[in-house]
Amino acid sequence: MSIPQSGGGPIEDFAQLAGYMASGCKPQADWRIGTEHEKFGWLTDTRDPLPYDGPRSIRAIFDGLIARFGWQPMFEGPAMIGLSRAGATISLEPGGQLELSGAPLENLHQTRDELDNHLAEVAAVADPLGIRFMGLGAAPEWSHDRMPVMPKGRYRLMTDYMGRVGTHGTQMMYRTCTVQVNLDYASEADMVQKLRVALALQPVATALFASSPFFDGRPNGHRSWRSRIWRGLDDSRTGMLPWVFEDGMGFQRYVDWVLDVPMYFVYRDGSYIKALGQSFRDFLRGELPALPGEKPTLSDWADHLTTVFPEARVKKFIEMRGADAGDRGHMLALPAFWVGLTYDQSALDAAWDLVRGLDAETRQGLRVAASEQALAGQAGGVRLADLAARAVDIAAAGLAARGLGEEIHLDPLRDSLARGQVQADRWLELYHGAWGGSLEPLYAASSL
Repeated sequence: MSIPQSGGGPIEDFAQLAGYMASGCKPQADWRIGTEHEKFGWLTDTRDPLPYDGPRSIRAIFDGLIARFGWQPMFEGPAMIGLSRAGATISLEPGGQLELSGAPLENLHQTRDELDNHLAEVAAVADPLGIRFMGLGAAPEWSHDRMPVMPKGRYRLMTDYMGRVGTHGTQMMYRTCTVQVNLDYASEADMVQKLRVALALQPVATALFASSPFFDGRPNGHRSWRSRIWRGLDDSRTGMLPWVFEDGMGFQRYVDWVLDVPMYFVYRDGSYIKALGQSFRDFLRGELPALPGEKPTLSDWADHLTTVFPEARVKKFIEMRGADAGDRGHMLALPAFWVGLTYDQSALDAAWDLVRGLDAETRQGLRVAASEQALAGQAGGVRLADLAARAVDIAAAGLAARGLGEEIHLDPLRDSLARGQVQADRWLELYHGAWGGSLEPLYAASSL
């Protein structure tokens, strides 16, 4: 989840909304890689989720990282809700999931070093406290009433709203984890091509990175329950955005969609003001019930952009959002997969050729099949295993063209394709075999 945005001053012209996203256009030499990954903390003696406060808690982890490694605290009112250092932040998801939002980096080897340094710092603080972190897409046993609640105003408002729309919103907030990568674009046309490839291939990412086959203490019938949750959340702000593939797609078309998504809040003077279900279009006219007579700033628009959750999202960059969190190798493979597909033009063209013939029904069918069966899924005559194999080959070629030896980071995906098994399949095999139907071994086995 995002922290309050700093988009800019008053909106005086409707064109500023699309202009905000267009301002993210960069020459290829300035493209960067920003990786985000979430993880569940657990107490090693009880297997309970990590609370916010106390001697063994999120706050204890934060205090240790500040004291030992130079992180700076971030507050919402009196509550410490994150840390920052050198362009990176550590923030909290609603149920206490610890998220590293990495600095914008030039290559995948730097993202590896950033991840390894982060995990080492967290372990140095957490291990003496009897705390570990696990890389899974969904909490395997914890019920909703066992989850801690983080002291963030945004989450209080969202929790209320999620309880009234869809069926799975609070599950997403409190009991799932993801790994994402944020990537740049050069122009509006480049954004459109990348977004289309990103959306069409998110089911492949869902399948390759599926790691959430357990929920509420038992197998849930899916390889990625996290992906299933997103299909039952809030149709107004999620999904595969079929209109992105229509003629006329551009920044303004995306703006038009976001404007029709109901608001959550407005952030003012360190507090979140409830605007649930209200219209940003009304806000532009100074007619927002939550702030009558007041018009929005670009910071408000930037905040509103963070409240839409399609499978790939545009801000001043594109976020790839379809993957479960997983082990270290998969956390590194996710940015490698998307950088390989999108940061070399020949690879991007090949990826578009791979998916341009898929219709909206097939793309949606693959999304469902990926969550249920991972690589064994298929829809519209397209097998996810075949589509994934071709996509990984294209990504490898795209990385090779960069000439940095980054292809090594795709090895976990190649291994999954060779075995025909993803992380979720291996966890299920152990659960039904060596673990004898117990989830207790999963905690240590999935720890980072």
